[in-house]
Amino acid sequence: MHAAGSNTPISAAAGPHNTRYQDAPKNTAKAHERIEGTMTDPQRINIGEQHPAAYKTLIALSSEVEKATAAAGLNPLLVELLKIRTSQINGCAFCLRMHTRDALKKGENPDRIAVLPGWEETGYFSETDRAALRLTEAITRVPDGHVSDEDYNAAAAVLTADQVSAIAWLATVMNAFNRVAITSRYSVGD
Repeated sequence: MHAAGSNTPISAAAGPHNTRYQDAPKNTAKAHERIEGTMTDPQRINIGEQHPAAYKTLIALSSEVEKATAAAGLNPLLVELLKIRTSQINGCAFCLRMHTRDALKKGENPDRIAVLPGWEETGYFSETDRAALRLTEAITRVPDGHVSDEDYNAAAAVLTADQVSAIAWLATVMNAFNRVAITSRYSVGD
């Protein structure tokens, strides 16, 4: 999805959606700070540029996952919300900005995006949305106790096997892209 440093697609086979990640910024020497003070004065390697074949493979995987979500009948707006939710949990500003913009362009209700971290407390989300969000959160938070039987079974009770699988792959890919962007310190708002 992001091939850092250029607006030129890494691969024409990546597809129109996946070229979004190919627009990731080049590494800069500009300092970025977090409130906690743990991320200052980075001289980061852009890992997508350092190992472009690995990055192209991740983009190709993302393209396959996009096809799987469509084939499983998942609403494209829900797919964007799942990308946003994964990026919220991981604190990936680059992916949050990109997928929020994508969701809005596709017609997502700004209120649903605004309340996404509190989705369980709102009436904005369907049973399918809730099952997908619950599974995505469980996969993203694997260190907090793996994907519990309770979370998995709740999703499987609402979603088809194809949908469960597509959502699991989507969460896996988004977690990977979040880690690429965060590790390479893709800038946002510079």
